[in-house]
Amino acid sequence: MADIPVLRTERLILRPMTMGDWPAYFDFMQSPRSAGMGGPFDRKMAWALFCHDMAQWPLMGNGGLMIEDGASGSCLGQVGINHGPLFPEHELGWFVYPEAEGKGVAFEAAQRFLDWARNDRKLPSLVSYVDEDNPRSRQLAERLGAIRDDEAARPDPADLVYRHF
Repeated sequence: MADIPVLRTERLILRPMTMGDWPAYFDFMQSPRSAGMGGPFDRKMAWALFCHDMAQWPLMGNGGLMIEDGASGSCLGQVGINHGPLFPEHELGWFVYPEAEGKGVAFEAAQRFLDWARNDRKLPSLVSYVDEDNPRSRQLAERLGAIRDDEAARPDPADLVYRHF
């Protein structure tokens, strides 16, 4: 069983999920903002995703971490590393709630989790599956240093794959 890390940046705390995170997570998952992840999702599917993000920790040694503002304690979104039967490779993913968008939160959180994946988890490579219609996520993947890999396997044939080295 893997311990769930708590990771810090200058502004953020990346921490395990709690039931207190569920309402905002559900709101995001049922909104049009989740379209790049296959949403919007109904309550049952959103709950399955919430549990999936947590269950990966003991099963796979990675999973979702909530992004918390270190000063206010507000939850700003999630960053995660997905793997298992639904993902051909370890996938670094992220989302932020509307109030955190455009403030560098996703970049800061994803960069810290990417560092953890390389240095602590010792993953040799990660990918990010990005919806072609999500230019902000494409730009973020590139800002993180990822390179588009059109030959990589993907869970959704329409996704773009960005490889982090």
